[in-house]
Amino acid sequence: MARKKAALDFEQSLAELQQLVERLESGELSLEDSLTCFEQGIGLTRDCQAALSQAEQKVQILLERDGALQEAPFEPDTQA
Repeated sequence: MARKKAALDFEQSLAELQQLVERLESGELSLEDSLTCFEQGIGLTRDCQAALSQAEQKVQILLERDGALQEAPFEPDTQA
């Protein structure tokens, strides 16, 4: 359940970030509103980067065998 929640949090943060970018790109916001959106975007970007970093660390742990990292080809889940 925690994995799904983390994935949903990442997806939600990414969707919110995309909406903020669209609002900023529209050019219809005041300077103050633009700064507020930019600040929110920075926070969402950091959240997304943290989630991606955690996922990368989990992948490295899962690939580690006998104390040595073994490379394996990426095989996407075709059922998704």
